[in-house]
Amino acid sequence: MCYGKCARCIGHSLAWLAVLCIVANILLYFPNGETKYASENHLSRFVWFFSGIAGGGLLIFLPAFVFIGLEQEDCCGCCGHENCGKRCAMLSSVLAALIGIAGSGYCVIVAALGLAEGPICVDASGQWNYTFASTEGKYLVDRSTWSQCIEPKHIVEWNVSLFSILLALGGIEFILCLIQVINGVLGGICGYCCSRQQQYDC
Repeated sequence: MCYGKCARCIGHSLAWLAVLCIVANILLYFPNGETKYASENHLSRFVWFFSGIAGGGLLIFLPAFVFIGLEQEDCCGCCGHENCGKRCAMLSSVLAALIGIAGSGYCVIVAALGLAEGPICVDASGQWNYTFASTEGKYLVDRSTWSQCIEPKHIVEWNVSLFSILLALGGIEFILCLIQVINGVLGGICGYCCSRQQQYDC
């Protein structure tokens, strides 16, 4: 197995996951495709934390491009030792992976908090409130209570779906970055590739 090939595979996966996180976060700003709720500041407070755009998106692009770029690293030329450049690159990828862990962790935490609190909506009294904030997330398993939100229409489904997507994507990103931490350490210590032939062919 080649540690660099594994890192590049993780990098490509992270790049696509980051794009999906950004899209999901952007959709949260437009319930039912309408812009008025964002302009009137009638969105969940956790939407404004940019968890998918910043945490699961931009902060994930950095490690993703670092991992993908390992393919272009030179095999030699570090401290005068053969293949040292590859090992240095693999070890440096661990730092990028830690940034990815921080970004994806932020995405997961904010998405979980957004799910637990629920959306802000117009309730039966005609007021904008966090109708489900006191339920400690129990509303998620009791769909009969979702009708308490009158406006925006289907806002509960909208928020639950998109925050759940962000939670899942952030979790996958977290796991992939954690795998790269282990992969980077092993690649830096053991060498870029397991076999001598792979090292010479780089």
